[in-house]
Amino acid sequence: MLKIENATVWFEGRDRLVHALDRVNLDIAEGDFVVALGTSGCGKSTLLNAIAGFLPLSHGRITLDGRAIAGPGADRGVVFQKDTLMPWLDVADNVALGLRFAGLGARARRDRARELLALVGLADFAASFPYELSGGMRQRVGIARALATEPDILLMDEPFGALDSMTREQMQELLVKVWHRTGKRIFFITHSIEEALVLGTRIIVMSPRPGRIVARYETDFVRRFAAGATLKDIRLSDRFGPLREEIRDILHADRDEKEAAA
Repeated sequence: MLKIENATVWFEGRDRLVHALDRVNLDIAEGDFVVALGTSGCGKSTLLNAIAGFLPLSHGRITLDGRAIAGPGADRGVVFQKDTLMPWLDVADNVALGLRFAGLGARARRDRARELLALVGLADFAASFPYELSGGMRQRVGIARALATEPDILLMDEPFGALDSMTREQMQELLVKVWHRTGKRIFFITHSIEEALVLGTRIIVMSPRPGRIVARYETDFVRRFAAGATLKDIRLSDRFGPLREEIRDILHADRDEKEAAA
């Protein structure tokens, strides 16, 4: 279990203290696909960075399987919105980079990289370089790299936000396949209500700064997606539309309240 208990973050802004997160509590069990949804500045990325160990909490604690998170570690794989591939390495070596740092031998690294590239549909591109790939393909490499060290949780910070709509849907389908086949728990950030509904077994809606969880939902759309339902079928289902509008109302109410306070 990944446990987040009363997670609170303050940091120094240019001219004042910024209250980014306030008493966030969340459990993420094995096999969960938790999606954090909210407007810009609501603390979603702050929370992800705290789980990743990039950012210390001001108060509270985060533990993974009983171990306190005090810094980055191979038990957490991270995929960012912009790919961070090494342009001088080929695709296979990019995927195997973490394994190299872990001291794995060259042959074992390449075998693991090829296995993961097959999982993300890039088996034929192991010897290619990042500049030869499309944006969606580079994100596939990023997902494979994040999975290479067999992390306990995959952290994804708006990984599809910069992609066109068709590529984004293809990447959603790929991620659901990876989640279904590997059983990895995932913490995923998005601004898109529809993406949250399609992907999450659970959705948390966060308020404007300071970030708090103001609503939680459990959904089964992603399990139906994994079982073969199309995106069109899911969007036309009886619960999808009303739930989308309910979440939109929460986000709009929070935004209007923040603007009124300002």
